[in-house]
Amino acid sequence: MYQYQLLELQQRLLYAEKENIKRSHELNSALDEIKHIVARRMNVTKKNTGDIKWKDLNLPRKLPMHLTNMYYYLPHLREYVDAIFPNVIFGQQRTGVSLVMGIPMVKREKQDYLIDTLHSLLYQLSEEQKKDCIIIIFIAEVNAEYVKSVAESVKTSFPREVQSGVLEVISPPASYYPDFSNLEKTLGDSEDRVRWRTKQNLDYSFLMLYAQPKGTFYLQLEDDIIAKPDYIESIKSFAAQQSQDWMVLEFSQLGFIGKLFKSEDLPLIVDFFLMFYKDKPIDWLIDHLLWVKVCNPEKDATHCEKEKSKLRIRAKPSLFQHMGIYSSLAGKIQILKDKDFGKNLLYKAHNNPPAKLDTSLKIYQQYTLEKVYKGEDCFWASAPVAGDYIRFTFLNPLEVEKYLFRSGNLEHPGDKLFNTTVEVLPADETLRKELHYNGNKFNYPATKAGYLKIGAFENGIAEGNINKSIGRIQAIRLSVNSDSPFWAILSEVSMSIKAFLLFIIKLILVLSII
Repeated sequence: MYQYQLLELQQRLLYAEKENIKRSHELNSALDEIKHIVARRMNVTKKNTGDIKWKDLNLPRKLPMHLTNMYYYLPHLREYVDAIFPNVIFGQQRTGVSLVMGIPMVKREKQDYLIDTLHSLLYQLSEEQKKDCIIIIFIAEVNAEYVKSVAESVKTSFPREVQSGVLEVISPPASYYPDFSNLEKTLGDSEDRVRWRTKQNLDYSFLMLYAQPKGTFYLQLEDDIIAKPDYIESIKSFAAQQSQDWMVLEFSQLGFIGKLFKSEDLPLIVDFFLMFYKDKPIDWLIDHLLWVKVCNPEKDATHCEKEKSKLRIRAKPSLFQHMGIYSSLAGKIQILKDKDFGKNLLYKAHNNPPAKLDTSLKIYQQYTLEKVYKGEDCFWASAPVAGDYIRFTFLNPLEVEKYLFRSGNLEHPGDKLFNTTVEVLPADETLRKELHYNGNKFNYPATKAGYLKIGAFENGIAEGNINKSIGRIQAIRLSVNSDSPFWAILSEVSMSIKAFLLFIIKLILVLSII
């Protein structure tokens, strides 16, 4: 009996694949039409990032992608014409990128992790990488006030990424969801859990179909993860190495985190999800889909696993780590860690010259300024206010060639220094007095104390060369110019001087101790 049902299911999937091929021309022409419409309306979109209904773009009423089967699996949609079109809260309708990342999020009882997740994903991305990707945040809630508050939080935290089109925020119409009150309990799960996983399956499906025409690959993420800084290059490199046809590349061993799909496969995958969205969790459904595609009921489980491994390929080490504690399922505590992610590198050591260190910031626990300067740990302090400073006073005045200060780290990418300047104090007292009256001698503004403002933090990093004509430097100071709502981490401090000079200084210090 089961064998007959499985064979019937395989035939249905083969039919679905044929239908996908048949409709590919229709999809391409619809996508071209979308691009033309978006191009004509881009100026309007840039000026107004308020709520935009997908229907307001005047797209053809004929569905632009493989969505017609949704009416079969979700018959209530026949009563609501626009139920499968998202509310685009903001976005520049970017298309043609290599990588589209999808992040579904729902309201949690105690703590949201979205902003930290976005900080981690955007941390150290180059401008070129940002131009070739899209991160879609799908707020899977129908409460308008909550959706608006999350969207505003994203816009406030990442204004440049929103304006450039890297970030998009969408939400579903309330009519997209069916009635969840009469779901059949399966797998021994409680009614709440069945309702939660059923809605989750529909959320993934909605997000995947929205993302499908935007890029070559689709990466499924969650709203409570951190990423390794080089994750995009690692994904591209691993995908390029694959010689065989694959269906999913896994960059995390946990659940549905870090799963990469070819966008062209998404309609088929979503079809399968919708067939069984009420029956099983999403990660189980993916496994069943692979079973249907390649497993032979007449052969054993070992053969089946071998065949599935050709379609589902695991990359190591993992590129994403689960960080959340409070699950989106109310009342559930979920402490999951990917053992293949490895230890997070939270600071970077450099060979800095001897200096006296002081700060007005309130230091958190053992994370002192001395630790980051010596490369033993990061520096961590509570939220800075205007007038706060971090100062490095050299024991002997030095000619510093260049500097680097990096704030934030992998686990706390949002704990950066904002509106903070880098200032140097020339060792020559006569020069300092002159600067008080003529700060433009080096084309740098000067403070009353004789410091020259030579740089500033941008996106959490301050780095640059120091003009040789300034001469020897007595101190380098980081000055906070406005209150910050975030705590501050310094994860890297580098003061570069000539290697031979540094050796001589340290030798003198050793001899003086002896």
